[in-house]
Amino acid sequence: MVAAGGGHLATGPLAVAVVVTLLVYWAAEGYADLLGEQARAGRLPTWSHVRASLAAIWPMVTASYLPLLSLLVARVLGADTKTAATVALVVAIALLLVHGWVGGRASQLHGLPLLAVTLIAGAFGVTMILLKLVVTH
Repeated sequence: MVAAGGGHLATGPLAVAVVVTLLVYWAAEGYADLLGEQARAGRLPTWSHVRASLAAIWPMVTASYLPLLSLLVARVLGADTKTAATVALVVAIALLLVHGWVGGRASQLHGLPLLAVTLIAGAFGVTMILLKLVVTH
């Protein structure tokens, strides 16, 4: 959303669009998981199971807090919306790199394998930005 709307939406509507998009993805993923479980088990899940399942994937939403906060802080500090969106994208890529490195270290990787998994994680963010550029230009 930040990559697509950064040059076209004002900061407030962009932030709202990011949050709404995340909530929709969160709900859709939760629904798909629960539907798959229902098909496998042949029964509807209980409400407590629904809540637990949705809570388990909530980090998908919270992962956007820092990029979204950086968007708003950059805007408050005087950046235009496009520049603020770029700041948010850089923060998002930095987070992907950090998570890739942390995941690699948790898997006890060192050296070149650790570098590879770290760069692959960051490449997902760069790829999304490049795809946005291809689609919008």
